[in-house]
Amino acid sequence: MPKYVIEREIEGAGKLSSYDLKGISQKSCNVLDELGSKVQWVHSYVTDNKIYCVYIAPDVLSVQKHADMGGFPANSISEVRSIIDPTTSE
Repeated sequence: MPKYVIEREIEGAGKLSSYDLKGISQKSCNVLDELGSKVQWVHSYVTDNKIYCVYIAPDVLSVQKHADMGGFPANSISEVRSIIDPTTSE
């Protein structure tokens, strides 16, 4: 199944408390439960003003539906074409 990176512009994301992040995570998981097993949240990176999320889903529409149902911004949804790391150079 395809993997996607979602860019969510959230002003002050890096200053969110652990309580706030827990609430966001719980909301996301609740929406995922409603959607069934077709969409999987892998993990997210929180930066100063954005959250970058990695999802596995059958298509971009499923990822957008998760964002819509959760009330999360999805400013950009990009399909991952390849994954590289330092071992790629070997």
